[in-house]
Amino acid sequence: MLTKPVDTPQDVARKLSLGRGAVVAIVIFVALFATHFPLLDLPYFWDEAGYYIPAAHDLYTTGALIPHSTLTDAHPPLVMIYLAAAWKIFFYSPEITRCAMLLIATFTLLAVYALAARVSGRSVATASVICTALFPVFFSQSAMAHLDMTAACFMLWGLYYYLAERRIAAVALFALACLAKETAVLAPLSLFAWEWAVHLLKSRRTRVGAVFANFPQCGSLDSFALLLSLVPLIGWFGFHYARTGHVFGNPEFFRYNLGSTLNPLRFLAALALRAWHLFGYMNMALLTAAAAIAMLLQPRREKDGSERRPIVPAVQGVFYALIVVHILALAVLGGAVLARYLVPVYPLVMIVGVATLRRRLPMWPVAVAIVCAGFVLALVRNPPYRFAPEDNLAWTDYVRLHKSADSFVARRFPEGPVLTAWPASDELTRPALGYVVYAPVPIVRIENFSAEQILGAADERGRYRAALVFSTKYEPRYLLRIPGWERLQERFFGYHRDLPPELIARMLGGRIVFEQHRREQWVAVIAIDTIESAKVEGAPGPGSGR
Repeated sequence: MLTKPVDTPQDVARKLSLGRGAVVAIVIFVALFATHFPLLDLPYFWDEAGYYIPAAHDLYTTGALIPHSTLTDAHPPLVMIYLAAAWKIFFYSPEITRCAMLLIATFTLLAVYALAARVSGRSVATASVICTALFPVFFSQSAMAHLDMTAACFMLWGLYYYLAERRIAAVALFALACLAKETAVLAPLSLFAWEWAVHLLKSRRTRVGAVFANFPQCGSLDSFALLLSLVPLIGWFGFHYARTGHVFGNPEFFRYNLGSTLNPLRFLAALALRAWHLFGYMNMALLTAAAAIAMLLQPRREKDGSERRPIVPAVQGVFYALIVVHILALAVLGGAVLARYLVPVYPLVMIVGVATLRRRLPMWPVAVAIVCAGFVLALVRNPPYRFAPEDNLAWTDYVRLHKSADSFVARRFPEGPVLTAWPASDELTRPALGYVVYAPVPIVRIENFSAEQILGAADERGRYRAALVFSTKYEPRYLLRIPGWERLQERFFGYHRDLPPELIARMLGGRIVFEQHRREQWVAVIAIDTIESAKVEGAPGPGSGR
């Protein structure tokens, strides 16, 4: 299949029938379910536990669109409604949540297939789906209850219908994307700006403008129809303001995600991070380098002697407009520069890269196979640079470590209080998250386990009986260092160094009664007073859980 000639647009349109789409969707879902099966029962991780699951659980139990068990972040409610409905139909559990998200990932990959088949043929579509599914960020997000996968699903389907010149369907799908996550407004805004840019180029009758001669709807009033997709999101923010008095969530959330990001130096640093995330991160550099090398070669020919066709320049322009706008906008929006925010445009990079390989490399399936092998390696092996554990299977190490430590705390210190930091503070106080089974454990919360925070906690050691400490940042054993980069991370991106558990125990005047390590992540429980220390004399000592 990977070596067959590119289909004509007529062939592609005929073969992408409802029946073919159903078959492709079933194959994708079975593959996703099989590869994620060992992960389905894992408790919720980080932002899942911190906001999205509590918000969906509030809707599930009380019908409240605006969460009350956690501070509202004003995220639109579509994903939370979807999860609450899944729990109502079946039951509340991590397995149901992760299967529901895998279904969303299935339709996202189906959109990748349909979009790639439309612009470059079925062989590119198949390879693009495989590359996208195996890319570590996409693979990990496929089962996680975040907003980005759902936004990507509706955005990609909207783009598919946009290129098919079915504007009403495209606008409706972009509107759903905006109701999944507010940053999805970047898609219709990008296309609106792109259409008017093309209109100006065409009106000047330049050589560049001639490339877009057949581009549909450029500069017409239909361009404004794209802006209608913003109306439901505006309505949601109006509803949120009427109920809470805040448009964009609680003031601290707004300050962190926008007010604190408006600094030119931070913008440049975040821009570099975004470019790295999109073109180099998690072995994406393999695809980038292969495509760059392929561009130096002459196009290959089909079996009938015709030159292999590129993606139409006007369509490439649409892809590049979306990619560039996402890079620029997400360098400003969001206090945390997380790779998952780019999930909607990763597939576009895959499609362009794979199409380039097919057009110019003689053994392009081999190049695709090498790229996929690199993605699998990055999925299971941590890189020699700092990254968010949610971007590969490192998040499973975190969850398993915390499940063990939280269970230990619930058995040994059920009445607390226990000193810890977020998100373990939520893990101990919210049994619905799956870390503690029966009752919440009272906590005393600090920000992190840096020297400054631990020194402050040591002055108040009478307020708690134990401490649950853990690695909040991934620190590789052999770190690739860029001069000055760590200082920028500390200044703009909240980077800090966690103290090791042995030093924390000495500073708090306690001793470690539980400790586990998984690769570069660790968790430990420290008993503070002598009474509890005596109680757990027979409990596992430091390093026993390694």
